[in-house]
Amino acid sequence: MAVRSRKWMILVATIWIQAFTGTNFDFSSYSSTLKSVLGISQLQLNYLSVASDMGKAFGWCSGVFLMYFPLWVVMFMAAFFGFFGYALQWLVIKQIISLPYFLVFLLCLIAGCSITWFNTVCFVLCIRNFPSNRALALSLTISFNGVSAALYTLIANAINPKDDTLYLFLNALVPLLASCLALIPIIRQRPLQLSTYTINQDPFIFIVLNVLAVITGLYLLLLNSLSSEALRARTLLLGALILLFLPLCLPGIVCDRNWGFRTNSSLVDLSDPELHTELIEKDQSNSLNIEPFSAINKEGLFEKVMEKGRLTMLGEEHPARLLVCRWDFWLYYVAYFCGGTIGLVYSNNLGQITQSLGYNSKISAVVTLYSSFSFFGRLFSAAPDFLHGKVNFARTGWLAVALVPTPIAFFLLAVSGSEVVLHASTAMIGLSSGFVFSAAVSITSELFGPNSAGINHNILITNIPIGSLLYGLLAALVYDSNVTSSVDKNVLQEAIVCMGRDCYIQTFIFWGCISLLGLISSFLLFLRTRPAYDDHETNRNRT
Repeated sequence: MAVRSRKWMILVATIWIQAFTGTNFDFSSYSSTLKSVLGISQLQLNYLSVASDMGKAFGWCSGVFLMYFPLWVVMFMAAFFGFFGYALQWLVIKQIISLPYFLVFLLCLIAGCSITWFNTVCFVLCIRNFPSNRALALSLTISFNGVSAALYTLIANAINPKDDTLYLFLNALVPLLASCLALIPIIRQRPLQLSTYTINQDPFIFIVLNVLAVITGLYLLLLNSLSSEALRARTLLLGALILLFLPLCLPGIVCDRNWGFRTNSSLVDLSDPELHTELIEKDQSNSLNIEPFSAINKEGLFEKVMEKGRLTMLGEEHPARLLVCRWDFWLYYVAYFCGGTIGLVYSNNLGQITQSLGYNSKISAVVTLYSSFSFFGRLFSAAPDFLHGKVNFARTGWLAVALVPTPIAFFLLAVSGSEVVLHASTAMIGLSSGFVFSAAVSITSELFGPNSAGINHNILITNIPIGSLLYGLLAALVYDSNVTSSVDKNVLQEAIVCMGRDCYIQTFIFWGCISLLGLISSFLLFLRTRPAYDDHETNRNRT
């Protein structure tokens, strides 16, 4: 009983870590102030955003450290990176110290590393403690990373609603406090003991926790707009903290009452704790799943694209050298690069986008809106697992569906600059990108092997700093060109601010076309991987 309760405590601790370490989501809340204090251009500000995303390129370092150090050590190393990177930036933005632009760039890079290291710790905790329900645990915990901006807005407003520099101070301190809070259950974790009863009961508890997560997200989304006053913000913050602590009680209550729930076995494969281990024996000659050339040479160009090197079995381990030779991987890479990453870049530019449209007082509200819908998108990534047995649809197909709103949102922004369109498009992009961020870990595990997921996923997310640089550079160049050509420009201290729809309209058109490419790539990936998912489902039912 204690062992079962302890793994749920670890899951709740992982939720706390994710909820308070999504510090990259609130960049837009203080980016305009940072730009003003440093006296830099939009292009230079974009490079600072890129530096934060470049930290993801060093995510593999956390996996290496986990080979030699316990989880809690790596977690506090991540907290130290964040404390050092954000605290010094806060001193700069408060003008207590003065640093050259290059050092501020390095601080953003170090702070970005902390986010990736926290994520690695959370992924490992979920995979170790929930091998049979890995996808459910990952989608639930990763989803809470999307509420970070809303939580930080509440905390900042509870202290001083008029001080945008508080975000950097909170980014430095709050993850460290969250790590201390999560330390006890992580240290006390024991080797996992699986039983049929425990596995059968897990999906019911996940349903309860997901319902509670939806309530938390709606609470933050609907009531955050009322937090402009300090006293009201403190009351709302107390309610949010209660909702975050409530899951700590629910699993223990369910276990202690010994409820004999037997949920649909379609949520879990009892025959094998590792969800993606196939039971079909394959010939050694087919282990690489590469179709003979003669079989595809007779087909047309489209058939070649669909058949050549296609995966025929889920869960096969792919080392890095084999991974980069897979067409499926590169279709997946492009889908993420042109879908999820472009949504992240949009969130990094939200401050300037909102300001240029004349809604400067709405920046925090728009950032919170993106964060909240990113949370719901991450939460919805569990739909394939909850609907399994009722709707048998490949997870790569869900990915393609999730990418549909992104190009629609960007083209809407290009057509209209109204506040309604800004809010609706931001919600759509947040929902879409949030789904991609959460589902990607499970997709990587299914397509290229669970044991190699840590390394392979870090290879996949190298697209984030690349996309942040290219997409952000495009947006910055368009923004700065309209500053110099527009007669309607404002000077905010030493930084020049572009005003009007022309600042981003070309960017939205380009981003919309790029996201269409990501949608096409995800659809091709779905067509190529659907037979492998069908075979997996057939053999699972047979077992």
